[in-house]
Amino acid sequence: MNVLCRDCGERAFTKEAASCPRCDSVRIMHHAELHSLSLAHIDCDAFYAAIDKRDREELRDVPLIVGARHRGVVAACCYLARAHGVHSAMPMFKALKACPDAKVVRPDMKKYKAVSEELRTMMLALTPLVEPLSIDEAYLDLSGTADLHGASPARVLAHLAKRVEAALGITVTIGLSYNKFLAKIASGLDKPRGFTVIGRAEACEFLADKPVGWLWGVGRALQRRLAHDGIRNIGELARLEEPVLVARYGKIGNSLFSFARGRDERTVNPERETKSLSTEITLDHDISDPEQLRTTLWKLCETLSARMKKAGLMGQGVTLKLKTRDFQLLTRSRKLEASTHSAQTLFNTGKVLLDKEADGRAFRLIGIGAHSLVDADTLHQGDLFEEETDEDTGESPVEGVLDAIQEKFGPKSVVRGRGFGIDLQPRGPGKTE
Repeated sequence: MNVLCRDCGERAFTKEAASCPRCDSVRIMHHAELHSLSLAHIDCDAFYAAIDKRDREELRDVPLIVGARHRGVVAACCYLARAHGVHSAMPMFKALKACPDAKVVRPDMKKYKAVSEELRTMMLALTPLVEPLSIDEAYLDLSGTADLHGASPARVLAHLAKRVEAALGITVTIGLSYNKFLAKIASGLDKPRGFTVIGRAEACEFLADKPVGWLWGVGRALQRRLAHDGIRNIGELARLEEPVLVARYGKIGNSLFSFARGRDERTVNPERETKSLSTEITLDHDISDPEQLRTTLWKLCETLSARMKKAGLMGQGVTLKLKTRDFQLLTRSRKLEASTHSAQTLFNTGKVLLDKEADGRAFRLIGIGAHSLVDADTLHQGDLFEEETDEDTGESPVEGVLDAIQEKFGPKSVVRGRGFGIDLQPRGPGKTE
């Protein structure tokens, strides 16, 4: 029978049943392809806020916002806060204006990462094909696991959701389909504690009236371009042939053609590479002085460099992030001549980008990131005109000595003169993509 109880996994009943005959739950589902689909997207519900509510009883029944109360932005919020219009990346003063009764807590990334790792372990017990997208979501390919688990992927996922609630104290939403594109769409349709299925037979009809912004890779700029051409929903896009889409929109036309028809050939990749690392800080007050901005940038580069070295990664490009006092976001990037994880090289490149923007405007946020990451054992050729550096790391001898001292005696045991007396605590978590 193509039915399932989402609470106990029972499937021995008909779709006409109002509740589960085993546990009496009304959270039952039925779908013609329910037990034949195997690609899932799992997304935690209000992950940061859920963990804080789990650990602090006084927060459980109140609107909760995770972020820095002073001059920060919302990192996450619970569903009670969302009901008042609060959302992630919203300036904190606007969030508190929309929901003045909300409680604000600072992010505890160490705790969130620990829960994420526990959840990842639970997923890997089901299938080795787990592709993390972020700290709180992942794709799973459960193809060929029915005999191993003695149950269809749908039943296995329902049991997983129940175990997550019992063991970790958080909830997840599941999207189940036959490809990544549709599985991710499905997981966003019924939050929290949802379980939505999109099958092959219904995919095109389901997509037809949905906005083109639902398609992977279609951002605001492309949405405007498509709207200018009279294309606002996916069904309108699906009526165009692939050569027409490629001629109009370039390489992404191939993807538009496939996605509009419910096709996605991407596989779940458990070895998905980290594309970038970054760190940023919302400043205590707006800063326009270039030298103060450079000092802050240096400390961020030290932090980023330490994270890259710990992860065994080097970057082939640098991205500077700035946010003006009126919340205009600026990003500027530059490719490096050679890969590096050196704080000095990151700073030298970031400084060039910063100096072009530090024209008297005041900034409330500054961040630095490294992209196009490669393993640190990749050959590093160095720059002919740089100060003498190690061929394999891109570090100057001084930086290598400082690293050794800090590793033995702590990160504050010795610092370069530029960062002396500065102790930055980034209010936004460093990002990994």
